[in-house]
Amino acid sequence: MSGWLLLGLPGAIYLSGLREGWIVVGLLLGAYANWRLVAGPLRHASAAADDALTLPELLSRIIGHGADRQMIRLLRLTATALILFFFTFYVAAGLVAGARLFESTLELDYLTALAIGTGIIVAYTMAGGFLAVSWTDFFQGCLMLLALVAVPLLLIGGSAEAGDVTPGHLDPFAGLTPLALLSLLAWGLGYFGQPHILARFMAIRSEDELPRARHIGMSWMLITTVAAVAVGLGGSAVFGDGLPEAETVFIHLTQLLFHPLVAGIVLAAILAAVMSTIDSQLLVASTCLAEDVYKPWLRPEASSGELVTVGRLAVVAVAVLALLLALDPDNRVLTLVSHAWAGLGASFGPILLLALHWPRLTAAGALAGMLTGGITVVVWSSLSGGWFEVYEILPAFLLAGAVAMVVSIRFSRDAAAA
Repeated sequence: MSGWLLLGLPGAIYLSGLREGWIVVGLLLGAYANWRLVAGPLRHASAAADDALTLPELLSRIIGHGADRQMIRLLRLTATALILFFFTFYVAAGLVAGARLFESTLELDYLTALAIGTGIIVAYTMAGGFLAVSWTDFFQGCLMLLALVAVPLLLIGGSAEAGDVTPGHLDPFAGLTPLALLSLLAWGLGYFGQPHILARFMAIRSEDELPRARHIGMSWMLITTVAAVAVGLGGSAVFGDGLPEAETVFIHLTQLLFHPLVAGIVLAAILAAVMSTIDSQLLVASTCLAEDVYKPWLRPEASSGELVTVGRLAVVAVAVLALLLALDPDNRVLTLVSHAWAGLGASFGPILLLALHWPRLTAAGALAGMLTGGITVVVWSSLSGGWFEVYEILPAFLLAGAVAMVVSIRFSRDAAAA
């Protein structure tokens, strides 16, 4: 839940009404299924694998039995390449969101705002590591919750003059085709393959704490997503269609409803949302580059201090690439997030589910499935018309899982015959 929650989702609801709220339904179902199907088995597998630090490393240990060393190294390299590629889009989405905040509130030039936001996030991610990211995420999540709940409550209390919600905005099926509904619900599939989320399951102190963690996480998610939908509808009632940039509806409502001092604190929630996701992604990407590429391929004898240095350089490298992608001020947060979410979800979701629940998965099957998922997302998103209007995560997820199973069965038979 990044800047998408405070900018992208309210903006989509402001523009199109409750029909965009089906994204929330899909995400809630997907998150709950992720807690139930993945969290426990993943933590157990991580402990059995000597607390593997990265998702590529963990996958290689779960399914690497009987595979040659070169195949395992190739699997880890491919997984890392996919993470870095799609995380670049994801981080870019966060940087755009942060720049929009500074641009709207401090009247900064977009490029200046982009540079400031990038510098802040990169600096503390490099300095603090996983522990700092975990603590800052906690406080940022609290701030996001308070801000999102406060705005609709004040609107309901009559703190701003509001008209009627735009006609049709309260109908969740208005103009919604079956393909569009399927696409919105399919967002939930992405949860199974997000490395920065899965890293938290791997890092939990004990499996016994998972039920409490699930209750806290799902409660937070339900409250904040419903509040974000309410913000979008409230913006429609207050501003009509008068906002030139829909994704700034939360910012404008905050400035309208609160004293400037309070508004500053509330608007900091947007920066908190941006930072809470970007720092996690940068940390995961840098760790993967150090542990799954640099150490096994370039410097097997590298010390822990050397790997930390490589990881910090990787943080800068990924941030710079994302910065270049975010230079276009016309980029939409929701568009960038949807592409990255689909790519990661389809590349890793089916493979992780099979690795945890289907013992026949082989390294060759996992490699083929990951590549199929990532490539399908890229190709499908560039096409249009008919079935190509379906959100790319759905066909890519299904195809990746099918390919992984077929290749695993075929390779198992070849090995048995040999």
